[in-house]
Parts: sequence; structure tokens; C-alpha cells
Amino acid sequence: MRFPVLLHEYFEISASRNPNKEAIVCRDRRWTYKDVRMQSDALSEALTGLGVQKQDRVVVYMDNEAEVAVSMIGIMKAGGIFVHLNGMMKPKKLSYILQDCGASALITSVSKSAAVSEALENAAGVRAILWKGASASIPARLIPISHLWDSIGSVSASEGPGKEGETAAGSRGVIDQDLAALIYTSGSTGEPKGVMSSHHNMISAAKSITQYLQNRESDIVLNVLPLSFDYGLYQVIMAFLFGGTVVLEKSFAYIHTILKRVEEERVTGFPLVPTILAMMLNRQDLNKYDFSSLRYVTNTGAALPVEHIRRFRTLFPDVQLYSMFGLTECKRVCYLPPEEVDRKPSSVGKAIPNCEVWIEDESGRKVGPDETGELVIRGANVMRGYWNAPELTAKYYRPGRYPGEMVLYSGDYFRKDSEGFLYFLGRKDDMIKCRGERISAKEVENILHEIHGIREAAVIGIPDGIEGQSIKAFVSVDPAAGTDEKDIRKYCACNLEPFAVPKYVQFIDELPRTPNGKIDKKRLMQE
Repeated sequence: MRFPVLLHEYFEISASRNPNKEAIVCRDRRWTYKDVRMQSDALSEALTGLGVQKQDRVVVYMDNEAEVAVSMIGIMKAGGIFVHLNGMMKPKKLSYILQDCGASALITSVSKSAAVSEALENAAGVRAILWKGASASIPARLIPISHLWDSIGSVSASEGPGKEGETAAGSRGVIDQDLAALIYTSGSTGEPKGVMSSHHNMISAAKSITQYLQNRESDIVLNVLPLSFDYGLYQVIMAFLFGGTVVLEKSFAYIHTILKRVEEERVTGFPLVPTILAMMLNRQDLNKYDFSSLRYVTNTGAALPVEHIRRFRTLFPDVQLYSMFGLTECKRVCYLPPEEVDRKPSSVGKAIPNCEVWIEDESGRKVGPDETGELVIRGANVMRGYWNAPELTAKYYRPGRYPGEMVLYSGDYFRKDSEGFLYFLGRKDDMIKCRGERISAKEVENILHEIHGIREAAVIGIPDGIEGQSIKAFVSVDPAAGTDEKDIRKYCACNLEPFAVPKYVQFIDELPRTPNGKIDKKRLMQE
């Protein structure tokens, strides 16, 4: 057996051990590990036949579908770099990313044909398109570079058991320092940027996370998050690594459907973001669902309000809750062990296994307990930088203490208590400077979430000629609660310093969201 060093080789090990086990459950189809192996082998051979070379970028433009996971494995088997984009992405942004990454091939659905046709007007480098769906729906002008997904499904050369650590199509000279994926993420300003993720980076991150989550082959993970979001994508990557099952849903828009899936599929792990938890807690009928199979829930992407944590713990005392913090540039930074959640509900814990973190002030000095500074991350999980963006890479990825290593400057303000537990205060661009004071938007949001009747809250800073910035709060309130602006101001005045009390309060039926489920503060800035 060859020692596995590439991400897809870990999938092959799981497929060899349990070929008939369900790997992906996606709506009306159940894919075994053997199914995924055969389809990914066939796709790898098809991509190679279409001229995809080692480290070529192949874009996958689809919704949350099992074929995304198959594509990820097949592209890596062909030696390529996997680039998954949200199926809701508009043509202009799609065109930009196709050009930015220099995509040689595109895998998509015929339902996206109009957007693809428009995007390709300025992205001439794409040499081939693999379509899922009926050929009649493909625009005539794209036929010369089009191939149907169904045409590769008949390849059967890979039906044998295979060998652990090997792939039917081979690795084409790829080593673990080569890139496995570009994960595009949008910053607070500017165009999307592709985070360069090597096989070694992604394996290191996945192993660390599955270690502290204590994942096992029997785990069934429900993923309702976009696979274009690294938090969603890694649910598949990690399940393939430990040999588990992923129940894949298109979105979390219909919370009743999602909660029924927990019950029907006997889900053991449920990754969520604060929006999902808020939707759950707003239901008055949670007791009608069977959550007895659920072992753990995780959160990252944005911090959970402390009040929501307390309510969750009351409702689900036997479910392990992992509060975590991460960013695409290193996947995961820290986690709070479930046994500490009740004692330190506002903390995001300590560094994940095989990772070192510290906090620096603006002069580069490591700060002491309860001092504020920027979080710095060191470890194999620190990705390689940004594709086609050397200046941006140099800003966040800087030389470490040892020759040749790079550490990640997160751009996030943190503090650490006397026991070493970390507390996220906000992005540098999410900190509000009012009356000469630096205020964490998250701190104000936590207080707002404690107020009776407030479902969700978001805080931003708006320009103010006298104060520098004024604090504006957007709140979604349960109409039955009768909570008004006077109640909100009074509670904030009793629980925040005077300079941290919102100057403006705007009631809003529903807070705008990004495709990843985060509150979209850029849109709130335009309100």
C-alpha cells in the first residue's frame, strides 16, 4: 500500500474499505462510495481526453448536487485544480473568475446555460464544457465545445476494488505541495479572490477538525450550506476522509424540511451558521422533531450570540455544541470544547490540533491577557495565498519566525483571557470607532440578542462628522413581543458603555444575507 499524500487518495481508502456504503444522500438518489468512485474515474478520464493537464483549473458551476462531490474527486484524479462556484452566481462574476483562474474546462448544468453563455463572451480560455442535462437545452453557439455528463457515465473500467492510496486514473505526477483547489471568497471590498489550497493544506485542516470532532465511519452529516463555501465543502471532504455519509441539501430556506431530514436520516452531525440556529429557535414546535440521533452541532462563519447558545443548551443538553472560528485562508483556527460552552459561552476556544495562534498589536508585539490585537495563525492549515494577487498575499501571509515559513495575519481583532481562551471581537473593517473609542460590533450584537423579542440583530458604523462613526443597529423583532425602540435603548444603556449604545435603531422584517447565510452588512450599509 502506498502511503496516501493526496486529498482524493483518502477518498479511495474509504471507497476500498466500504464500497457499498452510502457516501452521499442527495434528494432522490443515494450514492455509494463505489458509485462516486466509478463516476469520478470516468470523469477523470474524460477530462484528460479533453486536454486537461496537470494543475489546470476546472470550474464547477452548480447548485448543491452530488455531482459537485464527484467532480471534485474526478478533477483531482486528473491532476487538475478544483474550483467550485455557487450556482446562483451572476454571469459578470462568473466571467471574472473564469478569466482570473484561467479555467480550461467548465462543469455545469443545462439550467445554467444562459448565464454560462453570457459569461463566456469574455472568457475565451475555456476549451471544453461538460453539461449535466439534455443537449437540446445547450445554446447552439456552445455546441462545438460542449460534452454531456451522461456520456461519461458508462465507463466501467473502475469497477474493481482498487488499492488503498491509489486511483484508477493515477495522480499524474501531482505531489502534496501542488494545489487541490482554489476557493473563491469575497472580502469587504474588491473582486473575489481565490485562496490557493494545496493537498497538504487541506488534508492537514481536515484531519485536525475530524480529530477534535471525534468523527467516525458511522457519522451521518447533514450539510445545508453551499459547497462553494469552505465550511460546506469540507463537510464532504471530511466525510470522505473518515468514511462517513453526507446528506446534501440545496439550502436551509425551509427549516421544517431540514429538521425532518435530521430525523429521517438519523443525522449525527449538523454544521450550521447563526442564521440556521435562529430559525430553529424561532420555531414553537421543536419538540415534535426527533433529534435523538444528533451527537454534535458545529458553528463557524460568524459567532453565535451568547443568548442563542444558552437557549440551545437548554433545549438540547445532550448534544455537543462546538463554537469555532475560521477563515478560508487557513480553514479553521480554534474551537471551544463542548464541556466549556456553559462556562465560557462567548469564547471561540483555543487553537485546533497542530496549529499555533497568538495575538499581536500594531507594533508586532505579542499582547498579554485581555489586550486586543490581530490574530496570527501558524500551521500546515495555513493556505498558500491568493491566486494572481501577490500584493494581497504579501499583506496577509508574512514570514514567520523560522526560515522559509509563512504565517497568516487574519485581519481579525481578538483578545485572550488569563486561561488562554480566545474571544473574537470583529474584523478590522467591522470595528466601529466612536468618540475615540474602538467598539466591537459583535459585542453590541450580543447585548441586542438578549432583549426579549429580538430575533436577529446586526450593527454597523456609519459616518458621523462629530463622533467619527455612529452606531446603527438593525433588528428583526417578533411582532408579538411588543418590543420598541425605547425598550432597546434602555436595555443597551444598562448593559453597555455610553459610547457603545446604538445612536440609531432600524426595525427590519428580515436581515439580508449572503449566499453563505451570513448577514450581509454591505447591503445594510446602503439602507
